[in-house]
Amino acid sequence: MNDKIHVLYIDDEDNNLKSFRATLRKDFKIFTAINAEEGLKIAREEDVHVVIADQRMPGMTGTEFFEELMKFNPDPIRILLTGYSDIASVIDAINKGEVYRFIDKPWNIEQIKNSIKNAADIYYMRRELKDKSLKLKKLHSEMNQFVYSLSHELRGPLMSISGVSKLAKMELKDPEAWEYFDMIDSATGKLDDYIYKMLDFYRSTKIDNKISEISFRDIVDQQLEAYNSKFDINHIQISIQIRQEHSFYSDESKIRVILNNLFSNSVQFQNEDQSENKISLTVEVAESEATITLMDNGIGIEEKHLPDVFNLFTRATQKNVGTGLGLYMVKEAVEQMGGKIHLESVFGEGATFKVTLPSMK
Repeated sequence: MNDKIHVLYIDDEDNNLKSFRATLRKDFKIFTAINAEEGLKIAREEDVHVVIADQRMPGMTGTEFFEELMKFNPDPIRILLTGYSDIASVIDAINKGEVYRFIDKPWNIEQIKNSIKNAADIYYMRRELKDKSLKLKKLHSEMNQFVYSLSHELRGPLMSISGVSKLAKMELKDPEAWEYFDMIDSATGKLDDYIYKMLDFYRSTKIDNKISEISFRDIVDQQLEAYNSKFDINHIQISIQIRQEHSFYSDESKIRVILNNLFSNSVQFQNEDQSENKISLTVEVAESEATITLMDNGIGIEEKHLPDVFNLFTRATQKNVGTGLGLYMVKEAVEQMGGKIHLESVFGEGATFKVTLPSMK
């Protein structure tokens, strides 16, 4: 490293300051201060990497100086000089001043030189880590925005393709050609569903909670209307019970993500051998929490897959449906709202999901 390490040394004894500067000025860029106030002024004006302060100084102790320093610049690595045995001061310095190292007075030149170099290594590593963390956050934010924008923009052309296909069917004279347009509709439907999942994924995992008062009856009624237009659920016996006598505050979009994906799973993984398919949704709202329970008598989940079903892109069945995103989004949304999710399932008999969410106001 070509640049010298910047060291600030505070001591109320002028001879110590002169000796320190004379001895170490060839190795480091040295700043000295005769008291804590002067030291704070230098720390505000200069780029300091390592700060060394004597503990026993008039007006402000070394520990108190470090406390003040941390209020406006916590980055420099702090070393405390102690010329007496005082366990209370040592504990105070660790707890309040977050001191990296203690050095006894009178200090040894090699000891203090090595301590400065080691402290500087920590300073540079922390600064590099901080820079990389900021770059990673920026990249993460940009990537999330790109995925969201791309997903949003793709839905427009897909809807146009679907609309043209439906118009073509209305004017189609060759019945055998219907099969090709059905294939187009099926493909665009699957792609649109995947894009919608990606938008839900963004909403449930990347956007902070937006708290509002929740009416579960309104949400469920709206969602059920959407399910009727999206799925063929006429053959499924759907039971809904909502008991809400208390006000409840949460993130509505995340609750919709939870309900959408749990219900979608139950519809897609119905047991074709069942004489009567059933889905039961129960919502109970207490003073401080809401419990959402969804039960079905579908194909269920094998016991060996139960620990992994909430992982990203995990599929617990060979059935060629689903994206592997649904249950992951449910878990993420639940956890972001401080809730819990519990799954019980018997393979071949069905599954029960129980979600508990705290009121967020």
